Amino acid sequence: MDQSDDDFFANLPATRGAAGGLIRSTSGDVLLVRRVYDPERPWGIPGGIMEADESPVAACRREIAEELGVTARVLAPLVIDWVPSRPPRTAAYQWLFRVEVPHTDFRLQPDELSGWEWVPPSRLSEYLAAGTARRLEAAVSVDDQGLGLVYLEDGHAVLPART
Repeated sequence: MDQSDDDFFANLPATRGAAGGLIRSTSGDVLLVRRVYDPERPWGIPGGIMEADESPVAACRREIAEELGVTARVLAPLVIDWVPSRPPRTAAYQWLFRVEVPHTDFRLQPDELSGWEWVPPSRLSEYLAAGTARRLEAAVSVDDQGLGLVYLEDGHAVLPART
């Protein structure tokens, strides 16, 4: 690679990536976790920021192991959501996978999580920020209907659903 290639790649926009898991109870409720580091938006899904050179699936597995103390079985991608920048945050791709865990005897990471709760899909908007709720509602719909991967922008579907 010559210097002009180095300059080209150095000037590309930085885009973050995050990955999380949709974990459901036998009755279809969604596992939400209570984060200690964000008191304004304490509820979220198990998951987090992808590390350098880490794939979305690897990040999902790692984050669930770190946060819940269990080994996740990643079953399928449900949603990819492009989230625009909101300074100081850069734009991000949020990956959401359908995940199974072997049990709910979670060992929460105390510096990150203070609790967890099963939440009916109809109540997700009561717990989550609007964009996160839209993303998770889309993932629940994909999971319930057996659809393939759905692409969103800021939690909104921008392409027609394929059946």
